[in-house]
Amino acid sequence: MIKKILKGTGIAVAVTIALGGSFAAHEWYADKPFMMRSLLDREMMKIAFDSPETLTSLGFLESVGITNHNAELDDDRPQQLEKMFVTANRIQTLLNNYDNNDLNESDKLSKEISLYLLDFVNSSYEYRHHNYPVNQLFGLQNGFPSFMQAQHQVNSIEDAENYISRLNKLPVKFSQNIEGLKIREDKGILPPKFVVERVLEEMQNFVDKPIKENILYASLEEKLEKISDIEDQEKQRVLKQTHQAIKQSIHPAYNQLITYFEQLEPKTGNDHGFWNLPNGDKAYKKALQFFTTTDYSAEHIHRLGLTEVDRIQGQILSELTKLNINADNFTQAIEVLADNEKYYYPDTDEGRQQILADYQTILDEINANLDDAFNIRPKAGMEVVRIPEFKEKTSPGAYYQGPSLDGSRPGRFFANLYDIKATPTYSMRTLAYHEGVPGHHFQIAIAQELEGLPFIRKMGGFTAYSEGWALYAEQLAWELGFQKKPEDNIGRLQAELFRAVRLVVDTGIHHKRWTREQAIKYMKANTGMTQSDVVSEIERYIVMPGQATSYKIGMMKILELREKAKSQLGDKFDLAEFHDVVLKNGPVPLSILERLVDGWIKDKNMEQSI
Repeated sequence: MIKKILKGTGIAVAVTIALGGSFAAHEWYADKPFMMRSLLDREMMKIAFDSPETLTSLGFLESVGITNHNAELDDDRPQQLEKMFVTANRIQTLLNNYDNNDLNESDKLSKEISLYLLDFVNSSYEYRHHNYPVNQLFGLQNGFPSFMQAQHQVNSIEDAENYISRLNKLPVKFSQNIEGLKIREDKGILPPKFVVERVLEEMQNFVDKPIKENILYASLEEKLEKISDIEDQEKQRVLKQTHQAIKQSIHPAYNQLITYFEQLEPKTGNDHGFWNLPNGDKAYKKALQFFTTTDYSAEHIHRLGLTEVDRIQGQILSELTKLNINADNFTQAIEVLADNEKYYYPDTDEGRQQILADYQTILDEINANLDDAFNIRPKAGMEVVRIPEFKEKTSPGAYYQGPSLDGSRPGRFFANLYDIKATPTYSMRTLAYHEGVPGHHFQIAIAQELEGLPFIRKMGGFTAYSEGWALYAEQLAWELGFQKKPEDNIGRLQAELFRAVRLVVDTGIHHKRWTREQAIKYMKANTGMTQSDVVSEIERYIVMPGQATSYKIGMMKILELREKAKSQLGDKFDLAEFHDVVLKNGPVPLSILERLVDGWIKDKNMEQSI
């Protein structure tokens, strides 16, 4: 009876899929399920089922015919934020009911990782409003169209009608988000003026575009064209309803948010760091702890960045001499390379298509030649696509989106093709290795495919680990011989330099009170990046304090641990086994990663002595 009731809501089916059919009713309702993993998975499932958009992204209900969640949007009322902290406290209490003496090693690690996250969430309550939910980089105004275009699958008329349902429910979602923005406004947590200006420009361009050119219309039209068993009359009916929904629901929702930001703009200023906000210094310290999973101070990170910038620039200058490029300083030398037209594609649609094709070739090549370095490989495929044009002007150079759990959607490497000068050929290999193979795609897809681990171990977010791995992957590819040309190695070193400069500018903005212009000037002078990329990056750090420091901190820790293992194991060191240790436990804080590697070193030494 209970199972029948649960099946009506989709819960039993989803749990069966997620947990291999072993999830009894007792495990769903008990304060202390028999297995701790059941508790963790149950709580993650409850959180997922409270978010229709998350269910769409995960994509595991559709395989058993459950699609009603695809007609709904998340509840974004401010009360939901408060509910999250209540939930975290409750899970923390339940988790502490399990005695470590009763757990195996895997469960002990699951408990430790979960408590690490929960402790951080609960200790961050005071700073829960220290963010800018709507900004030029991410937010409802560009996140919703991207979500509908990339993640809402349309394989039937029912799917299309769910798509339209979501369009018509957007005004409520926008109103809920405005409530949250007003709470921040009352607390004096206002974005800098340039953020408001960028968002207003983006939203105005969105509503000014003819409806049939709007991504929400064009995307659905494209998806419908790929379905052969739907009559044209039905497709036209759906598109007519979509046109009406955009006119009557989407545009009014955006205009409501535009009106709010127009009245907010006069209240904003040009102090760009978190130090300018109430308790901003403490909030930034908390952000650094979260993103680096360390207790490094802002001052320490700043000094570390300056040291790394000097070291990497010296290596780049040495490589440039191999190309007969000499100059009085780093900036001049790197600009000589960047000004050479032979390193750029034509600024045309054909040129951009060729970039995507060449990225795929690079990834296919390395993917076919990694057997000596990896014992474990992801089953999920990966494709290279362009960042949607409506948002690429303010988007980063690239990003990765993981595959769906049911395998219906591959991992995706999104490339920004807005400024053709931002994609010199000598930078492409490094970017492909970072976002794809053996970078984010390997780490994220492998984690999703790990068996016997709770969801939180597969899907957990530790930026220093995940971004540290992707940056490490860039160097690994070079070490394995995939960047033989001096230009390609310069591209790799520039990418690492870029992350070192991030340590300097992120702490400069939020700790040392640099202006936006100071940070732009420093990054431009010390990276050789295009002006458009530099501006986009600095504006990213302003709205995402601390996140940019995680890459280099994580990479340096992984390299440090690899060198420790090589030193202590000597001939017994095996690179593929080292990568197993890093990847087969899912995302972890850096302190736990170090302990795992130390344990592996100890076990290897014991094997030799037996």
